Amino acid sequence: MIQSTVDDRGVAEIVMDNPPVNALPVKGWFDLAAALDAAGADPGVRAVVLRAEGRGFNAGVDIKELQAARDHSALVGVNRGCAAAFTAVYDCPVPVIVAVHGFCLGGGIGLCGNADIIVASDDATFGLPEVDRGALGAATHLSRLVPQHKMRAMMYTSATATAAELHAFGSVLRVVPRAELRGAALEVAHGIAAKDPNVIRAAKESLNGIDPWDPKRSYRYEQGFTFELNLTGVADKVRDEFGQPPTST
Repeated sequence: MIQSTVDDRGVAEIVMDNPPVNALPVKGWFDLAAALDAAGADPGVRAVVLRAEGRGFNAGVDIKELQAARDHSALVGVNRGCAAAFTAVYDCPVPVIVAVHGFCLGGGIGLCGNADIIVASDDATFGLPEVDRGALGAATHLSRLVPQHKMRAMMYTSATATAAELHAFGSVLRVVPRAELRGAALEVAHGIAAKDPNVIRAAKESLNGIDPWDPKRSYRYEQGFTFELNLTGVADKVRDEFGQPPTST
């Protein structure tokens, strides 16, 4: 599900591969956090590339796992797992470059919003369909990718934005054909890896230190509303309706 390698130039490559849509279960989120933590703790690692195999980058959490749980343990687990993975990206001592293809939804937005650099393929789309799942969260991270009013519109409507749009906003560094995505991300990572690692690690720490807001705190605040929607039964109702075919009137 989560695979990690380090090349001879000090670039760690972490790959998500959980068919069919890279929607990660509780364990997957914690495994991803552990892989990122391990990469950052390795003194030989100078940059990290986070990418995915399959149809898209990440489709968020495994809703089937939430629906199968008889209590709120899966919800608590995935809340903590997502927070851990997003934090691991943000706190990684070296720059994290995400390579996004296909769909990037829900938790995928959390990973991208906390990353240092985003490279995307020309077929990539970004969105938060949370309101259609009876949940909230990752608006914190979407607001780091698009302007404030665009973020609000995307949240309320579940609309997506293209890689080209995010490139115009300045949040995506490069947009390339799908076949060139991995190479483009590694090119950026190798350029960083060629620089003095002590300076780069200091730069990452200093940039986090001057961040205008705390994405870890604000994301956990959002998660409280998701839990409230679940406790009141609203989330189950919305998820059940989402899983049903549309009815005619």
